Amino acid sequence: MAEYSYEMKIPASRVAVLIGTGGSTKKRIEEETKTRVAVDSKEGDVFLAGEDGLGLYTAREVITAIGRGFNPEIALQLLKPDYTFEQLSLNDLAKTKNHLLRIKGRVIGKEGKARELMEELTGCSISVFGKTISIIGKVDAAVICRKAVEKLIGGSQHSTVYRMLEKQRHDIKRRQILGD
Repeated sequence: MAEYSYEMKIPASRVAVLIGTGGSTKKRIEEETKTRVAVDSKEGDVFLAGEDGLGLYTAREVITAIGRGFNPEIALQLLKPDYTFEQLSLNDLAKTKNHLLRIKGRVIGKEGKARELMEELTGCSISVFGKTISIIGKVDAAVICRKAVEKLIGGSQHSTVYRMLEKQRHDIKRRQILGD
């Protein structure tokens, strides 16, 4: 059987979170994805290896999510087949450091209220970390959540975005009840 491997980098500040207390998070990722994970804790280099390509891909997604600021418990939701990880890079959007802060502030909102409300309306988790905004959630909800974040970044009013999310949530519930 062929062995697959992958190298990646996460911020050094997130290495301890990836490893977990006594190596618990790293061990759980290895067990759940049937991969081996080696971490260079000084540089933030992560080496993955395994015989299962899908397991390797899933491990990479979980580790990327932890590296982008998610709590490991939330990142491990990616082990479920109906969950996905979306990431928006702010590199191309933010022209200056102040612009980057303004964009992040729009998504987070005053005292975290905007992010909290979007998470509540979509059932997704949102992480604003460095120059990225990341989303973990069920596939259909993550697409809707990403659209909402993109609208906020694009300058839409918060109330307009919340109305869109409430309508989308209503439509999803209706489809679930009617079995469409």
